[in-house]
Amino acid sequence: MTVWDVAVIGAGAAGMMAAATAGQRGAKTILLDHADQPGKKILISGGGRCNFTNLKADWTHYRSENPRFCRSALARYRPRDFLSLVEKHRIRWHEKEDGQLFCDESARQIVTMLEDECRAGGVQFQLGCSLSDIRHDGHVFTLDTSWGGVQARSVILATGGLSIPKLGATDFTLKMARQFGLRVVPPAPALVPFLLEEPWPDLAGVSLQVTASLVGRKKPVFTGGMVFTHRGVSGPAILQISSWWEGNEAVRLNLLPGQDAHEVMRTVCHQRPKAHAPALLEALPSRLVRVLIAGKLDDRPLAEQPGKAIRALAAEVNDWVLKPVGTEGYLKAEVMRGGVDTRDLSSQTMEARTVPGLYMVGEAVDVTGWLGGYNFQWAWASGVAAGQSAAERAGS
Repeated sequence: MTVWDVAVIGAGAAGMMAAATAGQRGAKTILLDHADQPGKKILISGGGRCNFTNLKADWTHYRSENPRFCRSALARYRPRDFLSLVEKHRIRWHEKEDGQLFCDESARQIVTMLEDECRAGGVQFQLGCSLSDIRHDGHVFTLDTSWGGVQARSVILATGGLSIPKLGATDFTLKMARQFGLRVVPPAPALVPFLLEEPWPDLAGVSLQVTASLVGRKKPVFTGGMVFTHRGVSGPAILQISSWWEGNEAVRLNLLPGQDAHEVMRTVCHQRPKAHAPALLEALPSRLVRVLIAGKLDDRPLAEQPGKAIRALAAEVNDWVLKPVGTEGYLKAEVMRGGVDTRDLSSQTMEARTVPGLYMVGEAVDVTGWLGGYNFQWAWASGVAAGQSAAERAGS
């Protein structure tokens, strides 16, 4: 039986990056995936244009039980490094707000680029190949697959997390981590919409800019869009704060970020005393304003409204508290948080400390990025770190 230098499990972002890196450094590499095509999650990302990195990506943009774990890999493979690869393949790109980079045309270009990079390293693809178990005799790993046994000196697990199950998400990496004695931080959906016990169906589709945080915590704080859904709330600011939500916390929203609502209302009252209550919040969507003033202000002109009621409304606008009852779960989550405990991995190489030759990369590791290309950058950086190390093992 052929003994491969490196077997990479999972033909997603991190897996293809790891395989290409190992192969181009001289390691005889095989890439296996149970799906019939590589990069399925890449293809749907960024509205089909793939938000492939963020120029601002560094360790401060990630959640982990050990936030500094990702620092080494991210410092050694930076957003500019991946951008250079994109430009080498003549993929046109553009920058949106906050350093987010997208393909001008299609996410398919990123998948094709990664496939070409793998082929440049002589990587053998084995798609439509399910994997049931991995064993290690102290020297070689044996993989039990639907295509038969596969042996390799190093194994890189890059099967991703549990998000978007319709694309074939599995917990295989987590199962293998436990099987080999590695700890796992309990996984949960992240970058995911919230569900509310009593949503406002009449507000579905209403969007606005908010600042979101968690009651009882000073950090993190995110400012961005929010949109009401038929079941709760979503939008960038909500998805961001969801990665830190532990299941029993209230969410604090400032509906007028950067503004003192009471000062805004006082100005309106002074300048337009004959106006009616909705004029106080003309910067907000009218449907939302009706919900906010209901039961607080009546139909009288502003000059006749009680100052106490206006102050209470202003306080609510700057400090609106919602209590989610849950999230939309993995079906709508962009990523999984938690995963393989970083205490059991080398931050330099992604190798398991107690199982030489076994690597874990990407979403399955307890490193969860912000919205906006950060999770792809972690996939590239962790894949490169593992691919380089596995290739070095093969040459030693």
